[in-house]
Amino acid sequence: MISTTRRQFLAASAALPLPAQTKRPNVIVIITDDQGYGDLSIHGNDKLQTPNMDSIAKEGVQFTQFQVCPVCSPTRSSLMTGRYNYRTGIVDTFLGRSMMHNDEVTLAEMLGAAGYRTGIFGKWHMGDNYPMRAIDQGFHEALVLKGGGIGQPADPPGGSSYFDPLLQHNGKQERKKGYCTDVYFDAAMEFVDANRGRPFFIYVATNAPHDPLQVEESWVEPYRKLGLKDATAKVYAMVKNIDDNVGRLLRKLKATGLERDTILVFMTDNGPQHDRYNAGMRARKTTVYQGGIRVPCFVRWPAVVRAGRKVDRIAAHIDWFPTLAEACGGKLPADRKIDGRSLLALLRGEPPNWPDRTLFTQWHRGDVPELFRDCAARTQRWKLVNGKELYDMQNDPAESADVAVKHPDVAARLRKETEAWYKDVSATRGYDPPRIYLGAPQENPVVLTRQDWRGPRAGWDAGSIGYWEVDVRSRGRYDVTLDFAAAKEPGEAALSLGAIRLTEKVAAGAAQCKFRNLEMTPGPGRLEPLLRFGAKDLGVQYVTIAKL
Repeated sequence: MISTTRRQFLAASAALPLPAQTKRPNVIVIITDDQGYGDLSIHGNDKLQTPNMDSIAKEGVQFTQFQVCPVCSPTRSSLMTGRYNYRTGIVDTFLGRSMMHNDEVTLAEMLGAAGYRTGIFGKWHMGDNYPMRAIDQGFHEALVLKGGGIGQPADPPGGSSYFDPLLQHNGKQERKKGYCTDVYFDAAMEFVDANRGRPFFIYVATNAPHDPLQVEESWVEPYRKLGLKDATAKVYAMVKNIDDNVGRLLRKLKATGLERDTILVFMTDNGPQHDRYNAGMRARKTTVYQGGIRVPCFVRWPAVVRAGRKVDRIAAHIDWFPTLAEACGGKLPADRKIDGRSLLALLRGEPPNWPDRTLFTQWHRGDVPELFRDCAARTQRWKLVNGKELYDMQNDPAESADVAVKHPDVAARLRKETEAWYKDVSATRGYDPPRIYLGAPQENPVVLTRQDWRGPRAGWDAGSIGYWEVDVRSRGRYDVTLDFAAAKEPGEAALSLGAIRLTEKVAAGAAQCKFRNLEMTPGPGRLEPLLRFGAKDLGVQYVTIAKL
């Protein structure tokens, strides 16, 4: 268990002496959503030109065997904490399984404690409510979408478009003009201008090219003319837009004289969501084969990193937290296990002294993971999939031949390591979800969405029913408002939380029901709304809880 609080760590943290350089580097991490390894011209895609992303690789270091999780929020939690996602509370991407416990120490908190100004622009996807928002986890400036992406149930009403998106700016809802990716990069460059006199950490996390594939038709047409499938043409258009924005950011760094002393990391969160060119790798997103978990990772740092190098050592999302701590003089929390390893020696091109290791990844739907289900253990040469399939990655990078029978000793060793890893990460805190706080001054009112509800009937379709695990933080009177699709017939709404059991009539055509002036007592509980229409039960779309 974690022995000290995050607050104690932050209070005790101080910037450590820097190795070899005289000034603290700025840090920019760019992570795109569902952009696969093959969605770059530098990786052999002859239909898509990405000169700006490619330039980061050519002017820096390419990690050619970089591994992440098969889906987005698990990757992001590991990137932010240096820990396997199961330690953090993140087990999936929705239904209450994509909220990170607030006692985790993030990159933003670690670098903030070392004197950095921190900003996030785009996708957080680790909690929409206090105490799990980006602004609660170390970011001084946050312009973020809700949930896992625009066009999902976490969207505020009227906020489902990539154009003129409805975003959360430092906890307040704001409509921004323009295409979402452009908006994020505009805000990041404004942050550069505002903080150019001090070290900064910028996290640009696009929701493109994730579904829904919304992009101006003028961007798509050149790819349609190449005879590509509609989905592929739209993805390539979205990637091209990201690449143009990366170019704008690169020019900003040069114009401000900051490029030499800025660590710029470009990576993606998992493999492609659709079948398209993926450099010959097996499968795609949601799988633990290479097509799902091997992603591009480029690093440019002109003051330290020699251009044009490739590093073939296996590396992963968990490695950036300790790497940036060492590079920037940050302090690692001593009361918890950091699973990653600093890549700084590899970045510098120092003489190799890099012992082999085993990296693990796992993902599948469900509240609790299951041993050997959809998992992989990877060393430099070997990869064990689901506890039984063994691949020689050195001689068979396409994962075409299972060699477990030929190398039973290797398979047995990796199976045993996987068992030990699973037991270790599961013992960190178990899999009970974090609770959303109600009645805290940091967020009032609180809006709950289907992104974070749970239960056997929870989902995103119209017939779903769910509940939220909450924690009432202060005694008092509250109004609770339920929003739902317009009722086709008269019915009733029910609400339960602890000792509260209430019902209200719902008229035909109504789309909202209010429970007013409820007395709530402090403590954890399960907030469960329900709509009843004859013999049919339905769930709500939003619940708003306001402390009076």
